[in-house]
Amino acid sequence: MPYFAPRSAVELPRNTALSPLFLALLALFVMLASAHASPGASRGGLTLRGSTGGAPVESVQLATDISVDVSGPTARSVVTQAFRNTSTDWVEGTYVYPLPEDAAVDGMKLVVGSRVIVADIRERAAAKRAYEAAKAAGQSAALTAQERPNVFTNAVANIGPGETVLLQITYQQTIPVSGETRMLRLPLMVAPRYNPAPAWVDAVSLNGAAEAARDPVPDRARISPPVLDPSASRPTNPVAVTVRLRAGFAVGAVGSATHAIHVTETGSEARTITLADGVVPADRDLELTWAPVPNRMPGLSLFREAVAGRTYLLAAVNPPAIEADAAARPARDVTFVIDNSGSMSGASMRQAKAGLLAGLGRLTPQDRFNVIRFDDTWDALHPEPVAATPDALAVAERYVAALEARGGTEMLAPLKAALADLNPEDGRVRQVVFLTDGAVGDEERIFAAIHANLGRSRLFMVGIGSAPNGHLMRHAAEIGRGAFTEIRDLAQVGERTRALYEKLESPAVTNLTATFSVSGVEVTPGALPDLYRGEPLIFAARLPGAAEGTVTVAGRVSGRAWSRTLPLAEAGAGAGISKVWARSRIGETETARMTGRIGTDTADATILALALEHGLTTRLTSLVAVDATPRRAPGTPLVAADLPLNLPAGWDFAKVFGTDRPGAVPADDKAARIVPISSDGAAVDLPQTGAGMLLELGLGLLLALLGLLLGAGLPSGGWRTGDMR
Repeated sequence: MPYFAPRSAVELPRNTALSPLFLALLALFVMLASAHASPGASRGGLTLRGSTGGAPVESVQLATDISVDVSGPTARSVVTQAFRNTSTDWVEGTYVYPLPEDAAVDGMKLVVGSRVIVADIRERAAAKRAYEAAKAAGQSAALTAQERPNVFTNAVANIGPGETVLLQITYQQTIPVSGETRMLRLPLMVAPRYNPAPAWVDAVSLNGAAEAARDPVPDRARISPPVLDPSASRPTNPVAVTVRLRAGFAVGAVGSATHAIHVTETGSEARTITLADGVVPADRDLELTWAPVPNRMPGLSLFREAVAGRTYLLAAVNPPAIEADAAARPARDVTFVIDNSGSMSGASMRQAKAGLLAGLGRLTPQDRFNVIRFDDTWDALHPEPVAATPDALAVAERYVAALEARGGTEMLAPLKAALADLNPEDGRVRQVVFLTDGAVGDEERIFAAIHANLGRSRLFMVGIGSAPNGHLMRHAAEIGRGAFTEIRDLAQVGERTRALYEKLESPAVTNLTATFSVSGVEVTPGALPDLYRGEPLIFAARLPGAAEGTVTVAGRVSGRAWSRTLPLAEAGAGAGISKVWARSRIGETETARMTGRIGTDTADATILALALEHGLTTRLTSLVAVDATPRRAPGTPLVAADLPLNLPAGWDFAKVFGTDRPGAVPADDKAARIVPISSDGAAVDLPQTGAGMLLELGLGLLLALLGLLLGAGLPSGGWRTGDMR
């Protein structure tokens, strides 16, 4: 086991422009905390709680600034989170936050006062030990851990009374493409998850490890942060976003279905995008889309990056478009599965119903169909698929229209029912369309069930609502050899469902391969997926040396062979491709583990080696930053803190948590439910008043200063590469 010495903090130079900016930031935080405080009223911010209980003490809200640089097919993001401890206690703060499911998280910095502590990547257990030791010794420390590929936890220890703390996370991701449209999705909140209860076991007959193995969500406490009731509190956790887009082609339309945006043209291929409101609450994900100028669609994207004597490639190739021949279209069995659990109430339920009805409307007389609905129970409209006659479709439409959102989200049984193939030899194409927000914590169990029961079916996922579980949607569609889309607004139903159902009706590009003229190339994904209408083939590769020779991409389209050969020397320069490649390989290995294709020990060894080599946060590795200098005096108490999250926009608090609005349950509670914050004062005092103008103006200035602070150039002496960029 390698030894990691504590990394010393870096003192910010006193003779640079950074000092007055940082002092201004501190002064602004003091102003906000003082001006907005009111006796007896909570703002729903970071709530501190001692180990012996007692009345909660509140600190200022978390503020987040997200800066994204998009360069062709990849994006580099910097997430800076700031909060101030307004109490008189020394504090440990913990909060849960989202990132894109394919994010390659490779950096973290902690700024306390004028000191910058840069994190190391370590094995998860070793990082946790280092953090706990530093916490106990009174040293400033931070720990970033992955709970899911799209859910992370930050813990910050020994925040002094009146101190401001900044935590900066950096990550790389790819840009998804559908047809001509590129999309950047920035998750801004972790939606509450329904965690199915463990199977009943005899506590006497099983030890702790065996009992944990029976729990479908053994880490439920780590993915269940407290949630604010919007009827009793205003939205919290303000966010500012700046996206600098360099598309690599002449940009046409730029838009967002989730937020009002301001777009500034900085060149024919470049735009700068900010939120029109400046600062918004973190209560829904941000979706940003752009497309090329009409008739200027690029046919090939090939990028390369050299790291440590190896070449990493990222390719996006568009196979020829083949229009569907309605006369030749095979007969289909289509099963629609709709989630009508409590989290789908309101706008989400309307979106899901509209999406399902749109699918029914595209069925032809030769098709058969069924509808399955589920909450914490499930039932099917028919015992097996029936012919899509006008009468049968009318019955289905009435069935769907009558659905109401209620109860929990027991997804496993209806999924298995939808994949069950009662007539495997009938030659029909089997397709499952699954409409849900994916708000569950037992993703691994769902993935394993898809792999075990898929057979000849194809699974198409439709993410619903303001904050769908992208990890579940994307990964389920990959294992299910289908595709996925997201509907965030009722206005999107027509466009998004039309594109999805055209994929179901059009021939797929199958038997895809990528063959290099040189040996020793490692391609990810190893087994290239089938492609549906409008989808490019995207893959990454690691070459043992320089980018020489060619790669030939081949497959079958409508029964005809197709191939294309690409000279590697034509690849453009790219950045962060090595981390994209490593993240994809790690994801492949995790899938193989969850579906039983490789053993856990083999998978863990592969993941750990890749993560440590490329400096990535994974299930097995964490980022830890430790200041070598103790700050909290021995014997001085340290108070724990949890940051409550907003309820996702459009959700109904009572439908999710019940009309009795129970208080927070203990962290070790095994019930099949999620944890709200009540307004009875048992856990957190919720606000009674709205925000004032001073707060809105102050947060805007705060985040502007953050951008200057964390974007300022730093002297070369004494700094590590990439510090505070």
